[in-house]
Amino acid sequence: MKELQTYINKQEKWAGGILGLSVRSADTGDIYLSHNGDIRLHPASNLKILTAVAALRILGPDYRFSTEIRLDGKLVDDVWEGDVYIVGKGDPTLQLKDYQKFAATLHNYGIRTITGSIYGDDTWYDDKRLSEDLIWTDEQYYYGAEVSALTISPDKDYDTGSVKIIIQPGQLGESPQYQLYPNTSYITLENHAVTVAQAEEEELCITREHGGNRIYIRGNIGIDHEVRQEWMAVWKVTDYVMDIFIETLNEMGITIKGKPKSGKSVPNETMCIHKHSSPTLAEILVPFMKLSNNGIGEMLVKEMGRFVYEEATWDAGLKVVREQIQTYGVNMETVQIKDGSGISHSNLLPANELSKLLYRIQPEEWFPLLLDTLPVAGEQNRMVGGTLRERMKGLSVKAKTGTIEGVSTLSGYINMETKQRVIFSILLNNLIDEEIGKEIEDEIVAYLHTQDIAKV
Repeated sequence: MKELQTYINKQEKWAGGILGLSVRSADTGDIYLSHNGDIRLHPASNLKILTAVAALRILGPDYRFSTEIRLDGKLVDDVWEGDVYIVGKGDPTLQLKDYQKFAATLHNYGIRTITGSIYGDDTWYDDKRLSEDLIWTDEQYYYGAEVSALTISPDKDYDTGSVKIIIQPGQLGESPQYQLYPNTSYITLENHAVTVAQAEEEELCITREHGGNRIYIRGNIGIDHEVRQEWMAVWKVTDYVMDIFIETLNEMGITIKGKPKSGKSVPNETMCIHKHSSPTLAEILVPFMKLSNNGIGEMLVKEMGRFVYEEATWDAGLKVVREQIQTYGVNMETVQIKDGSGISHSNLLPANELSKLLYRIQPEEWFPLLLDTLPVAGEQNRMVGGTLRERMKGLSVKAKTGTIEGVSTLSGYINMETKQRVIFSILLNNLIDEEIGKEIEDEIVAYLHTQDIAKV
């Protein structure tokens, strides 16, 4: 550890910033090195470790979310005289194909016309869509998308409440071509970009208006540029789902006479004709942790609040997280948790407390599952390497990454060359360039990987 301590003492890369570092034995829990280990720092997405642990304890690895199709009325020939309800219960994995299946269910039931309305029931969670500490400029991007019990993801990464934009160069001097997925009229896209002979990637800018669904493509794209994909959050996500579902029903040959409505709780006397189940929590935790999916984290918080306190709010869910983490001896008096994803700059957590949690969860029956959800250094498969797939190749590291403005973090487990196993937590704050933090983390882990802890 002397070499690492020398590195820390001489390091200038984080000049003006703060490094919190905790290194402890995975076998005994003894701390080998602590540098500002008891200082509260922003954990960024390392906070997802706490959310995942609480969810595994409360909901369990086999937990599934559900979505229901319910009917209120009667079928006369091929006319449904009444209303149709799609009831969301927090499934973060719903995609266009699932809504197509829901539409097919109604079609197979014999319905060709609905005289009433299609209701989107999202009341399983409260109507607070954005966490209170979310920076307003982040709400336009997929990682800051709204949280609703009835949502949709454009891909298997489960980026809830977002739309995927695929952009490719056009002819020289012309606008680039684009596609939306799902292809929806709910979004208005203004394309002001130009195809040029040569351009840097950052010259093409995609933004969304604040509090609306007008998306702008501006700047330049090089004519030889590869296809670019961006994911943008959608405003009023339940209405977005309803718009897509109505379009899907129309494509299926079903006509709706009434206007779509959202937010209404389904009446008790309705008939359930279809219940869709999500993948298990164990499966959902893979993109949550590997790809650092914020939307899943916030939905898990609300789900735990409802499960324990019958109150699907951030306040109730975060209370559950705190209670569960405290059972491992984490000093909650020095911890502040404001969301389930770590996007808040108000989250505070000392490195020593995080490494303590990583040590004390090891005897849990579900620990091997959680360990496998952590990104694996240097593994190119996205659902294995995740956010570490391009980093620390050749090192045996499983760890959670974290990045918000001015913050870079990394916490997890190292299998060392000496066959020892070490737990570490690196929290870098107040950085001018958080990408420098990745370099520092990799260098620290490289030092740790070759240390003989027994001789420290």
